[in-house]
Amino acid sequence: MSQPFETLSQHRCFGGTVGFYRHAAASTACAMRFSVFTPPQAAAGRVPVLYYLAGLTCTEETFMIKAGAQRVAAELGLMLVAPDTSPRGVNLPGESDSWDFGLGAGFYLDATEAPWSKHFRMYTYVTQELRALVTANFPADSARTGIFGHSMGGHGALVLGLRNPQVYRSISAFAPISAPRQCPWGRKAFAGYLGADPGPWAQYDATELAGQVKDARHRPPLLVDQGLADQFLAEQLHPHLLEQACQKSGLSLTLRRHEGYDHGYYFISSLIEDHLRHHARLLGA
Repeated sequence: MSQPFETLSQHRCFGGTVGFYRHAAASTACAMRFSVFTPPQAAAGRVPVLYYLAGLTCTEETFMIKAGAQRVAAELGLMLVAPDTSPRGVNLPGESDSWDFGLGAGFYLDATEAPWSKHFRMYTYVTQELRALVTANFPADSARTGIFGHSMGGHGALVLGLRNPQVYRSISAFAPISAPRQCPWGRKAFAGYLGADPGPWAQYDATELAGQVKDARHRPPLLVDQGLADQFLAEQLHPHLLEQACQKSGLSLTLRRHEGYDHGYYFISSLIEDHLRHHARLLGA
């Protein structure tokens, strides 16, 4: 049975459609927004679906507007889905006090600390509720699902992908927060959402998860791109720690470092085609 949602706008794009939508989400107990690019191949049947998780301060619009992904997605027959980066409109105390915590900074986890625990459940929202809604209402092939993201969303894509190998058959990231337990952004978010005890933080740390993979042969290879002129690289991102963890467990990681590129969407748009083709190969597009 399809789940109700509201169409905010739809736009023809490369023979397909970009749509922006809103629905009442049970997992976050509030209205959530998301966007979908439906490629022209969907007119003939279900197509592979690729979820994109955006970074700090972004929304469900950011990727669709800035990444330049639709042309190649239309060629490859990939559906693209981008959720918002946090619950909104719930008016929690302190939610707007800083740009890296609260609104626009959900970190793709399920908060356990009050007052965040009622609404900030982005892990469950993305992995379960949004997937169910998309599968029920759009021509997405749930058996061919991938995930990717940028910065905070790159962290989310790696964590969700590594924790749910039965769901996500392809994983990639642009400039991810690779070891959030070891950087200021991650420690601030995890302490606020999960509590002061760092033990439970490990379940949302890609470096920790990658190092614990037992049978890497049956896991999809990871693709990560990192700009070397990224202003957040040294303090916040730590891709070398993810690289070390993958070497330890045998998990396949292609980590590409790019001279001159920073943290923004000019970097993402320069490499988006590589990521889409990476996912298309693994998803059989």
